[in-house]
Amino acid sequence: MQHISANTTISTHMQEYPVKRTHIKALPENVTAKITEHFGVTPVEKDGWYTISYGALESMQVKLGEKEKTIIISTLSKQGVEDEDLILDTNKRFRRYLDEVTGYTSKERIKKAKAGE
Repeated sequence: MQHISANTTISTHMQEYPVKRTHIKALPENVTAKITEHFGVTPVEKDGWYTISYGALESMQVKLGEKEKTIIISTLSKQGVEDEDLILDTNKRFRRYLDEVTGYTSKERIKKAKAGE
């Protein structure tokens, strides 16, 4: 059991990302293959979620969304990480993973998210 003090804040985030039509066919394979490619670790599968721990992330969980046309990603940041290079590297790897799996750039994802509001 993990003990968390009252002063500790846990940074969790879950989001569903749309995937370009051109990337949907390869999505089931890319979800895991691109994790290994970009983070250098093999995800562990449980109940449809693929999980890793890397850098500034305590955990990153990924699963296919509805009709395998989206991906759902849940992240939990490590607390107390002050190494700026580690944080920047982790963020860069995460963005590149999203770019390749979804087929959308960061700028396109932001634009799609704002359009959906």
